[in-house]
Amino acid sequence: MSGNASPRINRTLGFALITVEDGMVVFEGHPDQRVHTRIGTVHGGYAATMLDSACGYAVHSQLDASQGYTTLELKIAHHRPPTYESGPVQAEGRVISIGRTTAFAAGRLFDRHGRLCATATSTILIFPLE
Repeated sequence: MSGNASPRINRTLGFALITVEDGMVVFEGHPDQRVHTRIGTVHGGYAATMLDSACGYAVHSQLDASQGYTTLELKIAHHRPPTYESGPVQAEGRVISIGRTTAFAAGRLFDRHGRLCATATSTILIFPLE
């Protein structure tokens, strides 16, 4: 978090890492008209990207510098559609369990009123960096 560099996808979609703890992270996003569908809701891919990032970074917070990770599986459930009026949204990711080669994480996406918009579960592959 202390660095100024953020992944390009975060800059492209307008969300940033705001909290990091051991096994837990929070991203905040400001979905604007660029990520809306024709009917005025935020595209499901925006929520999926934020939740994928939250789950992955939660696991990353428990890895050492010699380890990398990638998402093997991501399941998203949309509970209510965020809209432009929903204001900023926050995606929270938490590690459920972590092993030598595989981790499991869960994510939740909330609107500015604290209403649950989407949830996710993720299976993450852990591998050595060479």
